[in-house]
Amino acid sequence: MKIAAIGECMLELSSAQAPMYRLGFGGDTLNTAVYLSRLGGEVDYVTALGVDDFSRDMIDAWKAEGVGCDLVMKKEGALPGLYMIQTDDEGERTFQYWRQNAPARTLFEDFPSLFDALKPYPYLYLSGITLSLYSDATLNKLWAFLDDYRTNGGKVVFDINYRPASWPDKTRTDHVFNAMLTRTDTALPSFDDEKVLHGEHTTHECVARYVEAGVSEVIVKDGINGCLLYADGETTHIPVPVKVNPIDTTAAGDSFNGAYLAARLNNKDAKTAVAAGQACAALVISHRGAIVPADQFNL
Repeated sequence: MKIAAIGECMLELSSAQAPMYRLGFGGDTLNTAVYLSRLGGEVDYVTALGVDDFSRDMIDAWKAEGVGCDLVMKKEGALPGLYMIQTDDEGERTFQYWRQNAPARTLFEDFPSLFDALKPYPYLYLSGITLSLYSDATLNKLWAFLDDYRTNGGKVVFDINYRPASWPDKTRTDHVFNAMLTRTDTALPSFDDEKVLHGEHTTHECVARYVEAGVSEVIVKDGINGCLLYADGETTHIPVPVKVNPIDTTAAGDSFNGAYLAARLNNKDAKTAVAAGQACAALVISHRGAIVPADQFNL
């Protein structure tokens, strides 16, 4: 079965040899789409770019990864956004963004027919970063579409992937995320993000909040502490099989999501899918940047 991943891909500047930076590309939902495709899943990416050389290079790279690009819209005079990753000695990263005029922000305003194009997909994947792009008017249209989409059998997958710099304030974040959770079937939150939003609490309390909102499958990713899985009405803690000292944690959660969804779309059970996600994330955090070079991706 095929999934459509909705979001934004930006040019990426990541640490190379100081003081130099390496130019690549990345974006949370795109990262997930790439790893999903590499691991045998079928995925189309949904976004907007320009008609510039950077945009063309990105599309060519996605096609080479097996990611479908028929729903990548092209906007004249636009340029993709840009972000910079800085990592500390323990591999943790911080981000700086230049994206205010990126065409992905007005994707559904500029290309409203996309809602119809998404209806046939059995699964849709979005993140909190995706939602942070849109105006209130666009979000209201998205909510109406998702309600109709789910009524007709479609399934929605969501990762909060909370980046405070992408939101004007926490009040708006809470409002948007709460609205999204009532329209989510599978949730893939990172516990670090949950603690930033909701303060100190347990992974079990986190799962309970999602289940109360109506989510039927929840995987709380908690780094070296493993995952808490809620599926088929049961909650299971799944430890990390091998602890890895990270070089760069960029795309750790995104790659987990890609591997998890690839397994689930190929009819693997949730526990097997979690193990696939953990293995993928362990490999990714052993490399710099969001996308591991294909010749070093040995899963």
